Amino acid sequence: MKYKASAFVILSILAVLIVITPLFWLAGAEFRGSDVAGSEMVREISGGEYEPLFKPVLETLMGRELPGEMETLFFCVQTGIGVGIIAFCFGYLAARKKYCGENA
Repeated sequence: MKYKASAFVILSILAVLIVITPLFWLAGAEFRGSDVAGSEMVREISGGEYEPLFKPVLETLMGRELPGEMETLFFCVQTGIGVGIIAFCFGYLAARKKYCGENA
């Protein structure tokens, strides 16, 4: 049991380092996504009169624009939560079918 606990701690620390290291290592780098590229393309086509309909919630709350890497981090966390929920639902359905019979 000690081996599993220490492996879990080591892997957790490694996962946190993998997430946080690029934020410091590439501090001056520009992380751009498809939404930025799309906005630029719309500005080119419309002649520079593009205004987004909504502002990001955190940008509104903080009163300033978030760095691109933070937006990417929040997007990845959101994706991970969604995948976890979907995986839980599929696992629940599979286990229900296995333990409650074929008609469940």
